[in-house]
Amino acid sequence: MSAPTNPVIPGFFPDPSVCRVGDDYYLACSSFEYFPGVPIHHSADLMAWTLVANALDRPEQLPLAGARSSGGIYAPTLRHHDGLFWLITTNVSTEGHVIYTAQDPRGPWSDPIAVDGALGIDPDLAWDAEGTCWLTYSELGGGAFDAVSGQIKQVRVDPRSGRTLEAPRPLWSGTGLQFPEAPHLYEIDDTWYLLIAEGGTGPGHAVSIARGPSPSGPFEGCPYNPILSHRSTNHPVQNTGHADLVRAPDGSWWMVLLGIRRAGAIPAVHVLGRETFLTPLRWVNGWPEVAPVPMEHPRADPPHRDDFEAPQLGPEWISVRTRPDDAWSLTERPGSLVLHARDGSIDSAEPAFAGRRQQHLGFSARAAIDAARGRGGLVVRIDESHFYAIEAGEGEVRCHARVGPFTRTTALHPAPDGAVLRIDAVPDPAGHGPDLLRLGLEEHGEHVAIAELDGRYLSTEVAGGFTGRVIGLYAAEGTVAFDWFEYAGSDAG
Repeated sequence: MSAPTNPVIPGFFPDPSVCRVGDDYYLACSSFEYFPGVPIHHSADLMAWTLVANALDRPEQLPLAGARSSGGIYAPTLRHHDGLFWLITTNVSTEGHVIYTAQDPRGPWSDPIAVDGALGIDPDLAWDAEGTCWLTYSELGGGAFDAVSGQIKQVRVDPRSGRTLEAPRPLWSGTGLQFPEAPHLYEIDDTWYLLIAEGGTGPGHAVSIARGPSPSGPFEGCPYNPILSHRSTNHPVQNTGHADLVRAPDGSWWMVLLGIRRAGAIPAVHVLGRETFLTPLRWVNGWPEVAPVPMEHPRADPPHRDDFEAPQLGPEWISVRTRPDDAWSLTERPGSLVLHARDGSIDSAEPAFAGRRQQHLGFSARAAIDAARGRGGLVVRIDESHFYAIEAGEGEVRCHARVGPFTRTTALHPAPDGAVLRIDAVPDPAGHGPDLLRLGLEEHGEHVAIAELDGRYLSTEVAGGFTGRVIGLYAAEGTVAFDWFEYAGSDAG
């Protein structure tokens, strides 16, 4: 296969887990506090991926009420065994691993099966030749993200009931770096391999591996661990880790992993969240040798326009924690997405909101709004405390900006009927910051910017957490309708 155009899945699609069934590949990612959860991508060649579903699309599958920002769903593992697709993940808001099954990864997926007696994050399922199912996971000492003393643990489990069959025991936990996590267990040529991440999902992130004679070890670490890390280099992809392995039909081996694209001077920042990258590997003397992530060609994807004529929102559309039926409709005004405001505006915990991930360093997002019966707009958000919005209502357009506890409303401007709101992200040509965000509206086909805001304040380094930017539509008061939404992005300078 040819070299991939990385990231192969751009934007906030972290913690990738991949499996191959025949000539098809399926990949699952974390979704945190967004609903629906666990996006599923499909590919025929590992290079081009299509978002085909969200596995957790029913409220009973995905309770997120009260989930903090960057809470919710962490690090799924996707596998195919005995004619079924198996998905295991952790809902940190309910403090437990949960298992789902499906005949088709596009769904429907089952109701959750809770796992008893194995608290932690980043669960993995693997089966041996006798049919025993092994659950391997990360137990972080002193509470989540609090100590270096975490370790990888393992327990035999009945995956159909969630019942653990023994007490969890520790496995190999890496080379001594902080936060050993993201374990995946494989049998390859009669040897069992344990792949993990360590060093924390930040600048020190790394991938390490060990091998042993059985699923439970004992495991010996690779003599040249970590087998992949871009730390302390000038590589444009950083924070590389949380990997999974897959073998192609031609016998080649590949690693999917997360990474970030940083921008700006010291301190560099990233705004798209942790993305999914692909890199080749080869086996030498029983150990994998992994190539640095290739990063040669900028992505340039075609624009995406939604005229809201389908009976359901596409899988790219996500909401914050919930999407109750009384907050949105595609039938109330055919050919439009109608949003009904809930308590509060875009800075509330459960806004009337539908958005899609920012996937390019530069973008233009446009939406036609009818705010005759309310107030709402177009927003770029990382969480409810970090967003920039352009809002229409009562015959005028204004810009709202919030960065932590600081809020500002600026730039009142008359709004024509059927206004087209627009936000552009323009990468900083001088390289001092990630981008400049221009918020405004279109008049006679021209973008009239009424506010220009520094994009670094909508970065993970400022907001914290594990997500990236999401661009969306919202209702702040009453009822608003959107006739269409268009997103066009490019990574070109």
